Amino acid sequence: IDVVQKANSTYTANTVTLNGGLVRNNYNIEVKGQGCETNLYGLYLTSGNQHIDNHTIVDHIEPNCESNEVYIGVMDDRSTAVFNGKVFVRSEAQKTNAYQQNKNMLLTDNASAYSKPELEIYADDVKCSHGSTTGQVDEEAIFYLQTRGVSEVSARKMMIRAFANEILDNIKIDALRDILESKIDERFS
Repeated sequence: IDVVQKANSTYTANTVTLNGGLVRNNYNIEVKGQGCETNLYGLYLTSGNQHIDNHTIVDHIEPNCESNEVYIGVMDDRSTAVFNGKVFVRSEAQKTNAYQQNKNMLLTDNASAYSKPELEIYADDVKCSHGSTTGQVDEEAIFYLQTRGVSEVSARKMMIRAFANEILDNIKIDALRDILESKIDERFS
């Protein structure tokens, strides 16, 4: 998907990938006007031998703009996910505020996540940050929920759903969000 933003525009994309043997999602955003806001939210759930790639480029060309990227993945079985996001801030793009985050949860020892958030900044009056985390389900939290009468399966599902909600909460169409929540619940029951 290629997007060119003009002055005072807002672009928001919610990408949810649930199935597919080999999937690649590409976003190339050119921020070519002042006062723009760019929001890229991604959720990917992999299982089996699936491989899902998410590649993003947000190119801040003009000043006084903001971009937010949050991609969250849950990998099961022998599946693999890749996040490669790059934010450019050109020398003219002063007062840019860019945020980029990738979070991954591995449900098995054979699942893999590769994360490469990047910032390339040529301006000196900016606020930019990026980060990446990869981990497993918190077994202490699962145990805690079990001591409160929640089954292990339900506790794991609750943890995964809470992890995914950071992205699902950005989906403004209630019916669509409900369908996606149901599919997540089915996947991990």
